[in-house]
Amino acid sequence: MTNQEQKPSRSFAGIAGIVAAATLISKVFGLIRQQAIAAAFGVGAAATAYSYAYIIPGFLLILLGGVNGPLHSAIVSVLARRKQQEAASLVETVTTLVGGLLLLVTFAQIFLADEIVDIVGHGLSPTTRAIAIQQIQIMAPMALFSGLIGIGFGTLNTANQYWLLSISPLLSSVTVVAGIGILALQYGKDIIKPEYAFIGGMVLAWGTLLGAILQWLVQLIVQWRLGLGTLRLRFDFKSPGVQEVIRIMTPATISSGMMPINVATDLYFASPIPGAAAGFNYANLLVQTPLGIISNIILLPLLPIFAKLAEPENWPDLKLRIRQGLLLTAFTMLPLGALMVVLSVPIVQVIYERGAFKQDATELVSSLLVAYGIGMFAYLGRDVLVRVFYALGDGQTPFRISTFNILLNVALDWIFVKPFGAPGLVLATVGVNCSSMLMLLWLLDRKLNGLPWREWTVPILGLTAGSIVSGIASYATLVACQQVLGKQGLLILLLQLSISGLVGIVVFGAIASFMKIPEVNTFVDRMRQRFFKAKG
Repeated sequence: MTNQEQKPSRSFAGIAGIVAAATLISKVFGLIRQQAIAAAFGVGAAATAYSYAYIIPGFLLILLGGVNGPLHSAIVSVLARRKQQEAASLVETVTTLVGGLLLLVTFAQIFLADEIVDIVGHGLSPTTRAIAIQQIQIMAPMALFSGLIGIGFGTLNTANQYWLLSISPLLSSVTVVAGIGILALQYGKDIIKPEYAFIGGMVLAWGTLLGAILQWLVQLIVQWRLGLGTLRLRFDFKSPGVQEVIRIMTPATISSGMMPINVATDLYFASPIPGAAAGFNYANLLVQTPLGIISNIILLPLLPIFAKLAEPENWPDLKLRIRQGLLLTAFTMLPLGALMVVLSVPIVQVIYERGAFKQDATELVSSLLVAYGIGMFAYLGRDVLVRVFYALGDGQTPFRISTFNILLNVALDWIFVKPFGAPGLVLATVGVNCSSMLMLLWLLDRKLNGLPWREWTVPILGLTAGSIVSGIASYATLVACQQVLGKQGLLILLLQLSISGLVGIVVFGAIASFMKIPEVNTFVDRMRQRFFKAKG
């Protein structure tokens, strides 16, 4: 690891504590941003257009520029096994290569904005279509900044800079909220009127772009100070380190690029359904807020560890770390998904139902949230396994699986949208994630000369059963609270949600504690010790 020669590495729990705190702050700001969008625009033209315009620039920022994205993973996998002196030249060369390619993507979005919107949004109204085209052209430079941010994330990860990695995405939320705030001060309640949709759409696009630029600048300053590369152009593309990054990065990037294709497919099927595209954004944010926090807690510390254990003589230890990642994923995602399913309506009401966001929007978003909750374990479990393949220097396998899943997603969308409507499209995504996870496990079993299936599946099945029980307990508590307190009023809804959620968590915690899973107990004990130590 780049910084190992300078200072000892932190423990898994220590890194997790830092990541949890920083990511929580960032995700809270993301939730505030989505609440501001919901209150100002509901599921109207500005928000719907933004959902379509965000497909390419936004997902490039999330995937290429995201923590645990392909660029981040490739950089960590290579730098973790090299000396610090090699880092700056390698990072600068990769930045030159990726930056040049993403400049082409930027210009392509600007000139092909009309075609992009027409492909994915065939049923959009003329007003929504016009707004989406303008938004794409404004946010097009995010393609370039997404690559730079992703490279910076990987570079800083190897230098143990976990705080900045996890907190910097809040800058995009801050700029969007600030833009909506200025708009509200200028136009007041008129902001929700359809005639102001175009202005609102432009505020969303410019705020998002400005946030990405600020995120990159903050990251770049720290990178420079640590001596891990500048903006110097380097063209040493044939150096061994750069070639290794390319071998991992190329299929991983293409593989990750399949996700926007799947999202575009979902939006194509959703475009005839009123408000569905904006509803996806609102529901997805509710899922991504806790998922992003937990994903960073689990994956950020494990990525360098996977890379260090990639040699065959270390595979027994690698299998133990994979088990740790999957069990922690099950321990966190399964009960969280159960609570999302049974408490979907009060969650949406408490967070979104105000301003332009009415009861019909609540019904739509809560139904989508139920579908997302069902697949939360598969979503993060797949990511754990993909990172193992990246650490082993194999980006081809996730790429081939992602290519197959494009066809599977189209088929499942077509099957599920008719009987289930918009939630059917989310269920199709859940099916794709489950398919990916099973295929990755099967191929990993062959690659690592066998996996201890029973040691992995028994505790995961137990945690699944515990999650179902906790969900039932939480729902029963919600019904009882509604009988006593009624269903009206923000404070009453918040109280019901808190009590019901707490009951579900306590029930699941008791079941998980009874199961005595070593990885879970150790992690919880260390996090508890760190928390009380911090308070003391």
